[in-house]
Amino acid sequence: MLTLTNDMMRSIIMDHYSNPANKHQPTSANFVKEHMHSDNCIDDLDIFLLLEGDIVKDACFDGVACTISTASTDIMCDLLKGKNIKDALYTIEQYNHMIHEEPFDSDALEEAIVFINTSKQAARIRCATIGWNAADLILKGK
Repeated sequence: MLTLTNDMMRSIIMDHYSNPANKHQPTSANFVKEHMHSDNCIDDLDIFLLLEGDIVKDACFDGVACTISTASTDIMCDLLKGKNIKDALYTIEQYNHMIHEEPFDSDALEEAIVFINTSKQAARIRCATIGWNAADLILKGK
């Protein structure tokens, strides 16, 4: 497994913040939306998932968010696309385990592993999980 340095992780986060591929309005009215905001940060996001049967066909988000929220939500969208609901929920579960310093399956997280040190800044946990929490609510049918 490739070992990521702090500079590499920072670069991945900044790339997803500066150029979020999944930050846009949905392309159809069939997307399910969950709104999330934070009282402690500028984060005010709409998360959109397009579900076809039990597959996450597409994922996107829109709104205003800090660097951590934008990057983590953008990476989450990439990770959830094409997964069935069970696997998508597993990915979200593993991400939350990582964020809270619990044992986790790193293979399920791919690029999201760059948020492994988030727990060292407790105030950033909400930022790093806001999009993931919204997707979890959508996938569990609220």
